[in-house]
Amino acid sequence: MATQTAEPAGNPVSRIVRIILTERVALLAILLVIMVGWLKFLEAGDYLTAPYDISYMASALESMVPLCLLAIAELVVMVSGRGGIDLSVGAMVSLSGMVFGFLVGKLSWPVLPAIVVCLLCGAVLGAINGALVAYLRFPALIATLATYYAFSSISLVSSHSDPISDKPVQDLHSLTQPVTVGFLPPFPLQVLTFLLPCVVVAWLVLSRTTYGRKLYAVGTNDAAARFASIRVSSVRFRAFVAAGIISAVVAVVTVGQFASARPDAGTVGNGMALPAITIAVLGGVAISGGVGRIGGVVAASLLIVWLNAGILLMFTGSQGSQFQLLALGVVLIGSALLNSFTLRRYGSLQ
Repeated sequence: MATQTAEPAGNPVSRIVRIILTERVALLAILLVIMVGWLKFLEAGDYLTAPYDISYMASALESMVPLCLLAIAELVVMVSGRGGIDLSVGAMVSLSGMVFGFLVGKLSWPVLPAIVVCLLCGAVLGAINGALVAYLRFPALIATLATYYAFSSISLVSSHSDPISDKPVQDLHSLTQPVTVGFLPPFPLQVLTFLLPCVVVAWLVLSRTTYGRKLYAVGTNDAAARFASIRVSSVRFRAFVAAGIISAVVAVVTVGQFASARPDAGTVGNGMALPAITIAVLGGVAISGGVGRIGGVVAASLLIVWLNAGILLMFTGSQGSQFQLLALGVVLIGSALLNSFTLRRYGSLQ
């Protein structure tokens, strides 16, 4: 158990520092203001290749939707404890997306039934991970690395590495078209149709249900949870199932974004899993389990996406994407160290 260090009661500076460190959303809000201000300063000095304005920031939210959703999936499995990191979320996106694309493009299924089957596919894939970790006691890192390879291979073999781009699949691009609401600049439709509903549901489940309380209890101390008659294996198993379902939601979003079901949609390049884990840790999710909140993950997603968008404007050609990887690495190390320090120093992290 982390030990708390008493702060001087009359020291307002210490109280402010504690609030900033323990309330992750507050810290991320400050970092967001600093980052945007810095990028606007660079824009004013003509150091950027294009304006870093509201319209550009709104359009960048397109990449926030899949990353934020997968970071929430990582939050759920990481909170469950025992090093519950899921490396297979990107592979589940690819395989679930191929199922969705096959149903819509090859079998001409209506969109809604195809989405339901896609979600069921994600649940099955997540259940495989959950069974390996919760019931067979495989380390999560090893189990999900193995299923990452397996799911990625099945996705590629299923279509001979070719995308599914039939006309009905291309028409799904309408699910991710930019929309305008009131005075706001155009932003991706999937923010309203996929991201916000999933964020609300995840927040309600984790914060307002018995399962959410059990999940945090298991992640904090699974031995104590067993003494409290909590079915630890079942709770941890359902966390991985939830991660699979969320990955399937991301599969639907990516098929709409690409207007194509791609067998490498979630694994191409560096994949989606590593950025999602980085966002989760930056959002205050403890790798040791039992700590993490939805608000922190959403704020961290916004910070990473707008930072990446700004980095792209600092360089020409492909240099920007290369520096994005450096920035992710620095953020991951820094946020992990900050989480560890905060838990040791104050014994809590929100």
